[in-house]
Order: sequence, then C-alpha cells, then structure tokens
Amino acid sequence: MNRRRIPDVVIRRLPLYLRILDDLDYTDTPIISSQELGDRSGVTPGQLRKDLSFFGVFGKQGVGYNTYNLREELRKILRLHQQVHVGLVGVGNLGTALIRYNVAREKRYPEGTGLKLVAAFDADENKVGRKISGVEVFSDRDLPERIKEMNLSIIILTVPAQAASMVLDLCIQEGVKAFLNFAPTKLLAPSDVRIHHSDVTLEMESLAFFR
Repeated sequence: MNRRRIPDVVIRRLPLYLRILDDLDYTDTPIISSQELGDRSGVTPGQLRKDLSFFGVFGKQGVGYNTYNLREELRKILRLHQQVHVGLVGVGNLGTALIRYNVAREKRYPEGTGLKLVAAFDADENKVGRKISGVEVFSDRDLPERIKEMNLSIIILTVPAQAASMVLDLCIQEGVKAFLNFAPTKLLAPSDVRIHHSDVTLEMESLAFFR
C-alpha cells in the first residue's frame, strides 16, 4: 500500500468509521450499509465508498459491509491490530485529564483499542513515582531510556510551549515518528515525522465568531 498517495483527510476519517463500528453490536447489526455508516459518520455514502476504495474492496453492492470484518480491516489499515504504546509528557491538569480519559476508554473496550497509554513523564520530581489511573509517572530525564524500553511509538505533548520543541527533538532522536501536540506552539519536524496539533484556545476563539 502506498500510504503517501492517500489524502490526509481520508486517513483522518478512518478512525471515525472505526469508532462507529466499535460501538455497534455485531449480533444486532451484522451488516451495515454505506448509507447507514455514512449517515452516522456525517459523510455521503459515495464519499465513504471512495475512502474505503483506497484500501481495497470490503463490501458487496446492494448488500453492504460485514460489520465485524470491516472493523478488523480498518484496524489493520490503521496499524491498530497490534498494540501501540503511547507516552505522555507533561503531567499538569491537561495531561492528567488525558491520562484518565485514555485509561477509561481502554476499559470501555475489553478487546482493546490498539492504543495503550503506558507511561507519563514530568520535570517535577514531586510527581515522579505517582500513578494516575494506573499509569506511572517517570522523570522526564528518563524519557530516552523509557522510549526504547517501553517501545513508545506515539508521544502526547502537554508541556508548556517553551519546552515543547526541546522534548520533540529529544523524542525524534530516539526514533519516535508520531506526536499529538497540545502545547500552544507550532512545532517543526523532518518530513518523515508526523505531528497533529490540538489547540483548544484557538478552537474556542474561532467559535466566538459564530456565537
């Protein structure tokens, strides 16, 4: 599969389709149509079919998709069929809330989501050694060692803006290629490194226009 030729917007919609399938009871809904899955996802059936066509043929015309099989195929496409270890750097209010949210979500799906937050890091020595919803907090000085030891392949950044670039560079040096950045700053990285930015303040300020 040539991942580089697949539009970014398509990749971003796949987890939405997967979430809907995860929430379905396969015994009650063994087959789902492109119309129903599209309606639940907020896209047209045509767009849904086009998105999936980048990865193969999964349904039958006039019948629909086998709900369980499509879920498993999407997990493979997103590389979630094997557990992905996630680390979080910055155990402030936001970082703590994200840890609790992720652990609660993991418990909601006993079969697993494919993502598991396994470690947190902070510069404050008073936080080191604590456990938040079962996730241990390590010193940020241990980050290089723990990345390799715990096979961390995604890092969530909830550090202050002035520290984000330094932490990013350190993680890249240790081979991490995927980041979710909540720090209120734009980060630059090599072309083979992926960063998704989530700035709550910017989103709320733009919403103020529509109130």
